[in-house]
Amino acid sequence: QVQFVESGGGLVQPGGSLRLSCAASGSIFSMGWYRQAPGKQRELVAAITSGGSTDYADSVKGRFTISRDNTKNTVYLQMMSLKPEDTAVYYCNRHPVPYSYWGQGAQVTVSS
Repeated sequence: QVQFVESGGGLVQPGGSLRLSCAASGSIFSMGWYRQAPGKQRELVAAITSGGSTDYADSVKGRFTISRDNTKNTVYLQMMSLKPEDTAVYYCNRHPVPYSYWGQGAQVTVSS
């Protein structure tokens, strides 16, 4: 199965921005960015189809943008106006049915 490597996480102040990247080891189709905060279940943040249609969780709508580069088998998540509640480990995976394998994720910490 395809494997994923997430990158681009870090520590940012509230209101700041980050761009996450997800490099896949093979061809990708419909993809999603998911996140898991401490003590909480993993949740879908954004999704993009192979044709480029997108969908977002209400909590990030208007602040996050998902995009993809099919020539590089890479998916991106541009995050703006970050809030402390966005703090989580962010993962990419197939959507709507993720592969059983999850990458190491990218830690995003929003704090002053």
